[in-house]
Amino acid sequence: MAVLEKIRVKFGIAASIIIALGLLSFIIDPNELISAFNNMSSKYDVGEINGKSISYNDFQENVQQFTTINEMMTGGSAQNAQQQAQIRDAAWQDLVYKHLFNKNARLAGLNVGDEELVDLTTGSNLSPLIAQNPAFAGEDGSFSKEELLRFVQNLDSDASGNLRTYWNYLQTSIYNNQLFEKYNALFTNGNITNPLMMRKMMEENNSTTDVEFVMVPYGYAQDSTIVVSDDEIRSYYNNHKKFYRQTASRDIEYVVFEVVPSAEDIAATNNEIVSLREEFEQTDNVRSFIMKNSDRSYSDHYYKTGELTSIAQEIEDFVWGNNAAEAVSPVVAKGNNFYVARVVDSRMVPDSVYVRHILFQGDNAQAQADSVLDVINKGGNFSALATLHSVDQGSADGGERGNIGWMTQNYIIPGFESLLTAEVGKPATLKTQYGVHVVEVTKRTKPILKKQVAILEKEALASKETFNAFYSKANAFATAAAAGYDAYKKAADEQGVYSHPMNNMPESADRLGAIENTKEVTRWAFDNKPGKVSQIITVDNNYFFVATVKAAHKEGIADVKEVASTIRQQLYYEKLGEKVGAQTAEKIQGLTDLQAIAEKLNTTVSTESGIAFSSLNAQGLDPKFIGALSVAPEGKICGPVVGSIGAYVFKVTGRDTGSYFTEDDAKMRESQMSQYTSQMIIPVMMQDADVKDNRARFF
Repeated sequence: MAVLEKIRVKFGIAASIIIALGLLSFIIDPNELISAFNNMSSKYDVGEINGKSISYNDFQENVQQFTTINEMMTGGSAQNAQQQAQIRDAAWQDLVYKHLFNKNARLAGLNVGDEELVDLTTGSNLSPLIAQNPAFAGEDGSFSKEELLRFVQNLDSDASGNLRTYWNYLQTSIYNNQLFEKYNALFTNGNITNPLMMRKMMEENNSTTDVEFVMVPYGYAQDSTIVVSDDEIRSYYNNHKKFYRQTASRDIEYVVFEVVPSAEDIAATNNEIVSLREEFEQTDNVRSFIMKNSDRSYSDHYYKTGELTSIAQEIEDFVWGNNAAEAVSPVVAKGNNFYVARVVDSRMVPDSVYVRHILFQGDNAQAQADSVLDVINKGGNFSALATLHSVDQGSADGGERGNIGWMTQNYIIPGFESLLTAEVGKPATLKTQYGVHVVEVTKRTKPILKKQVAILEKEALASKETFNAFYSKANAFATAAAAGYDAYKKAADEQGVYSHPMNNMPESADRLGAIENTKEVTRWAFDNKPGKVSQIITVDNNYFFVATVKAAHKEGIADVKEVASTIRQQLYYEKLGEKVGAQTAEKIQGLTDLQAIAEKLNTTVSTESGIAFSSLNAQGLDPKFIGALSVAPEGKICGPVVGSIGAYVFKVTGRDTGSYFTEDDAKMRESQMSQYTSQMIIPVMMQDADVKDNRARFF
């Protein structure tokens, strides 16, 4: 346990632990029930990777491994929704490496040998995951080979098996990283830019064009003479199917009934806080009163002028106004919330203090801290003592060991709050959840008048009667809409409720509009066919949803009917461009002056300068136009060129060649492209292997 405790501390005070391979924080809800899915069919697999079905059990087993590592490193299992999502992503990524990437790398003839792995973990060519790991840092904070060997020697003596679990994880991460580096090298080393390509890139980026042009826009009015047939749409679709790959989604409509407090509920809450006001004014134990009666927790925060306006302007005015005769403020109403404020204390407080500390842990921590404090009071060097004795070797702001840095009321280590009013240059001991500290404030900002304010808050909530009334409305709508989509629309019209549309809703969606935690609505939509109408779906015990499925889009290539309108519009504009281009050419035939051409086309001459071919979206111009003028002869009327938004007739008036895009710039761009290639290796592999990620069905 001593080794585990040392590792936890070395990862830093109040800091998140980032495990190797970028797998984030590994935290999972302990209430997840694996056994419930034991007997389900493959339909309920979490996914499929390279032909390997990933069952719920397989996935949760992987999640639990990462959870064990995180709990070992942090000593706790704190969790929130974001962290749960991160661990699921991490567990999935690990399985992708195991079942897809590593196999593909070995098929390419790549491997990481046993001797190579030993060299990367304990040899002379250490992986950054070892060399930069706080678990293997010595007293000076830098990597220590002795600490690494001591860790390895303790593996078999750790009865919990946690050290072995972490070491195995590190080895796997190092193996995967090394294999990826080798695979990536096949691309980066094979992506050669020869001198001819380099010169061409520099020419394109250093050459700019000045142009005069006229444009005939397509406009917005529909041309009834242009017809796109169904056969043309199907032909285009068959030749471009790869562009219509889609993920599974649903088009739905939904009506939502939000439970809000009634006028009676609001009045009752107002009466309640009015009745508490006198007791709040007279109580001697403000903290206890707030903890017992207020929806807002008690806070030791000292407010400066302007900060209380975020609660209510009336509270700000009371605290900082001339209200000496009133111990507490009048009741302030803001929406469904009611407030009463009482000034608890006033003092001069700085906005921030600069803090340094020496941390001690263990049974003898207080005695050690007292001893070191005595040495400091007698002239001992704080930084040197921190280097020798502090468990926290990671705090060294400005290069001085022990320096934590600037702290404010909103950014401070829990337990250090008293330092905001501590005397500068006077060290003392302080106990927190992390251990016993010798602390000192070395400097602070100028103290200003601040006030500690206790705020009694009551929020008006819907009563049981109000809740039942809204449920009755939702139930009436659900009953009327139950027969199907047509009945749903009729009920919405007759009952005067708004039906919200939501198209292309993915299976991972857990939010509808501004309402979060709507996963149950998503699950219902994916479990039902178009035309179905749901019963009441309750969200957060505050929203009643009734939903209907309009359309279901399967994963894979979209059906031609789903994309026909998009294709029709694209083909329409292609035909329109051809027509406008032909009409423009006919109108300007024989004309050699751009101004005369503009008059003939009822438009004006425009000018642009410094247009570079390397930037096809330069200055908001049409890419087809930019491409054409980059190769057009200088001083000659050219066109019409049919672009995306109109037809262009133009004359290149000048070209300029600079030298601002250098060979170094070209190499930098190639490097960026290599990085992009590296980032796309895994996604492309997943697409090629038709990886199916069904996690959204479960989480």
